[in-house]
Amino acid sequence: MWLKIIFILIFFIATIYIGFYCRKRARTSADFVLGGRSVGPWLSAFAYGTSYFSAVIFIGYAGSFGWAFGVSALWIGLGNAFIGSLLAWKLLGKKTRIMTQALSSSTMPDFFQKRFNSKALKIASSIIIFVFLIPYTAALYNGLSYLFNVTFSSDVPYWAWVLIISVITGVYVILGGLMSTAINSFIQGIIMLVGIILVVIFALNLNGGLISSLEKLAETGGWEFSSLFGPDPIHLLFVVLLTSLGCWGLPQMVGKFYAIKDEKQIGKGSAISTFFAVIVAGGCYFIGGFGRLFADTKSATIIPEMITKLPLVVIAIVIVLVLAASMSTLSGLVHTSAATVTFDLIDVNKNVDERKKLLLLKIFVVVFIVVSALMAIFQVYGPERFTKDIASLMGISWGAISGAFIGPFFYGLYWKKTTKASVWASFGVGVGLALLSLILSFTGVKIELRSANCLWFSMGDSIYMGVLAMVLSFIIVPLVSSFTKAPENVEEMFACYKKYPDNQEFK
Repeated sequence: MWLKIIFILIFFIATIYIGFYCRKRARTSADFVLGGRSVGPWLSAFAYGTSYFSAVIFIGYAGSFGWAFGVSALWIGLGNAFIGSLLAWKLLGKKTRIMTQALSSSTMPDFFQKRFNSKALKIASSIIIFVFLIPYTAALYNGLSYLFNVTFSSDVPYWAWVLIISVITGVYVILGGLMSTAINSFIQGIIMLVGIILVVIFALNLNGGLISSLEKLAETGGWEFSSLFGPDPIHLLFVVLLTSLGCWGLPQMVGKFYAIKDEKQIGKGSAISTFFAVIVAGGCYFIGGFGRLFADTKSATIIPEMITKLPLVVIAIVIVLVLAASMSTLSGLVHTSAATVTFDLIDVNKNVDERKKLLLLKIFVVVFIVVSALMAIFQVYGPERFTKDIASLMGISWGAISGAFIGPFFYGLYWKKTTKASVWASFGVGVGLALLSLILSFTGVKIELRSANCLWFSMGDSIYMGVLAMVLSFIIVPLVSSFTKAPENVEEMFACYKKYPDNQEFK
């Protein structure tokens, strides 16, 4: 117990110290939000990776999907690495950095306003971000609570863990803004790399190594759980797409490209980010695939139960690993939400004093943390019908936000003919499908497409609906743009690419 507490205290002290250290780098609202657009490739790559992977992945997805798919869950981690990280950096990184600087855009809603000449788009996207990032944040708290309740004493109430995490994260974000978040994310990323490697090694050794673990998994769950594509490859494909393609439309992920020092650092950042994702995401899902060897039933406590069987020092490191992963993601979420509300929803203008802007940013950091923490607590102590598992919460959040934004943002960077009307259409479809999924889930109504042995699609499942929303976003934007009017000043916007001949827009 004391060893665990010492590790956690050292981690907390380090994060708060970094917040104080970065205070001098966050004296203006622009510094607080973008870090002066001077973040290097290592910090940017680790900030991207640690915002990507949190307790939702390690506790929720790795446990539940490891149980469902066996070792084939590794495909989810590889998809996260090569689609969610490598392709995202290659296709979005450079163009995002160039165009957002040319438009003086600091947030995704601000990009939508300036790219499509519509303040209404800015307000609508701000509301979508604020509303649908809250379930994702609640999922972070839930993942951490499962871990702490198993590895510490269950006598410590859930709300106490929520309070501790909220206060520590709020302190270092408020003190140092983006730079504090980036530096903390780098340190937290190192912890995650070391921790997940240790978990994989020691967890496999508990069952005699890799080959022996695979044999026992086949005996316990059936041969398909130790096979290449698992027992349900269609469902597996939808999970890969949601968790990999989904981050292309998430403001807390794309925002990392805004702040990178210059576009020449994109190549280095993409390599670092992909390596990080292969180890962390690949390791999480791979070891989650052996969950049936450590638990009797599917639940969010599979990974925590696995961890309790590891050596004490490894347990202490893993606790800090999950804490680091979640706090880095949480800090990215609250930072993004505070900036969105301050600059986009209430639209603080340039004439407002810098001290007031900073104060508003910090106030909304607190507001977002409090609202999401209350939702997380309500989810546990509220009526049973409102209880959703971690995977569902993330699916709802990612499906709504990325389903609304992914097409407009991608085509907005690449295609001059993208129109305001197409953006509205994508917003409507993304949010509409997420709400429909939520309603069907709560009412218990099932609308499914299945064959004898396979579920092809379920309208009550947030994962299937989230992927559908993203695919439709890519289709709707060019379709609607083909018969609606593009912004008049689009040539001026795309002139920023002319300095970079290797970065041509789609024809």
